[in-house]
Formats: sequence, C-alpha cells, structure tokens
Amino acid sequence: MKKFGLIGYPLGHSLSAVIHKAGFKSLGIDASYEILETDPEDLVDRVKFFKHNDYSGFNITIPLKLPIALFTQEVDKYADIAGAVNTIRINDDKTFSGFNTDAIGFKKAIQSDIDLEDATVALLGTGGASRAAVLALSECKVKEIGVYTRNIPNAMDYMAYMRRKFPEITFNVYQIEQVRDLSKYQMLVNTTPIGMQGRSADMTPIEEPVLKTLPEGAVVYDVIYNPKQTILLKLAEKLGYQTINGLDMLIYQAMSAQEIWFNQTPDFNAMKIAALENL
Repeated sequence: MKKFGLIGYPLGHSLSAVIHKAGFKSLGIDASYEILETDPEDLVDRVKFFKHNDYSGFNITIPLKLPIALFTQEVDKYADIAGAVNTIRINDDKTFSGFNTDAIGFKKAIQSDIDLEDATVALLGTGGASRAAVLALSECKVKEIGVYTRNIPNAMDYMAYMRRKFPEITFNVYQIEQVRDLSKYQMLVNTTPIGMQGRSADMTPIEEPVLKTLPEGAVVYDVIYNPKQTILLKLAEKLGYQTINGLDMLIYQAMSAQEIWFNQTPDFNAMKIAALENL
C-alpha cells in the first residue's frame, strides 16, 4: 500500500483525507492518506518520518508551504513563482520534488464561459492563496489587478515581487477598509480568511453596498470552501453575480497532486461528492 498524508497546523477542518481517498478509489489504487498535524518547530522530524517510513508523497498547507521548500531538491514553475509548495513527491532515492497545484486548481475552477482576457480584477489579500490566484490570472491574460490589503506597507515586498514576475500585468494596491467603488472590475477574488468556518463565518470582506458597485455580469470568486457558500457569495448571488466557491479549486488541486503521484487523473465527481458529504 502506498502512503500519503497532509501536514500543516491546525488541521481540524481538513477535507483532504476524504477527497484523496475517493480519488484513490476511483483509480483503483491501494493507498492510505493521513492527517498529520505538524507544528512548524517539528517540521524537520516530520520530514525524517516521511523518509524513514516509506511514504510516496504528501500535501502541505499553512503555515508550512514556505519552509517545506527548504527540503526540496527541485520545484516546478508554479512553486517557484508562488514561493510556496503544497505537494511533495518522494522519489526512489528519498529526495523531495516540490510542486504547487493551487494555481492549477484556481484556474480550472473558473467556468469555461468566463473570459478574463484583458480583464481588470480586484484581489483581496496578499497571502499564499493570493500568489496562486495571480499566477492563474496571469495565465488567463488579465491586464490589471487591484490588490486590497489591510496593511499597505507590509504588502510592498509582495507588490514588487508580483510586478517583477508579471510585467504584463498592471498592479495597484489599495487599503481594503477604504474600498468604496468596484465598478471597473470584471471579477472580485477573496483570498482572505474572512468568512471561513470557525473563524469569521458570519462576516464578509466586502459589504453589500460596496459589492453592488460591481458591474453587471461580474464574477465573485471566494477561495474559502467551508462553508461552501460564504456570506460574500450569498450576497453576490442575491445581487445577480456569477459566483465560484473554493470547493472546486480544492478538488482540482487535489486531482493535480494525484496526477503528480500516479500519472493518472482521478474522478472529479467522486472526489467532490466525498467532500460535500463531509462538509
């Protein structure tokens, strides 16, 4: 039996095990998937544990996506640009190859009828999910991204990095509390934890009066998957906007991880049903 797992801290809310096990089953692969809560100070011991116990790979979530890169021998272009690793393949010689499937998941979750070429996008947040979103949006050929953050001085390194990596995109930074008018954006993306179950599920990063300034036909994308419909998405739906939640992104990034591990594509519907049954 092949062995896989998820590391991060805390992991009480994770759906990864049920999603991956459904994927394994759809491929007819005998494999296990464990939730292995790992404090950052225990990361070195966890890496040794994986190497000495015949694991084939593992996933990584916050706050370990950046430090795990120190243990990789190679990373793919997505991990390199995002500066974060969320999937490891353990090679036969016990070296680690690092990948980032978040950007792939973000992009695949965008419905095929949504054309973002030359679009202007409002992006809330500057964390790891924000970087994955920018990477995906660059592949969608957007022309401008307005980044909204609580702390502009702290975001300046992020902005300089993004402008260097994506010179074809115009980046502007704004104070999130000052947002009043979203009329120039074709899409609004929330990558902050505001609205997440257990933290701020009764809150929204953008209030209704501001949200309704989005133009007709705009898309609201929230990378949060629990709850599957955040307050932000409920408001957007009520106002007639097209919405995307984080669940499809989560499934697609898990599918990409299994493609890396097995060179086979698991069944999306089987994985999504397993996730919905456990939400």
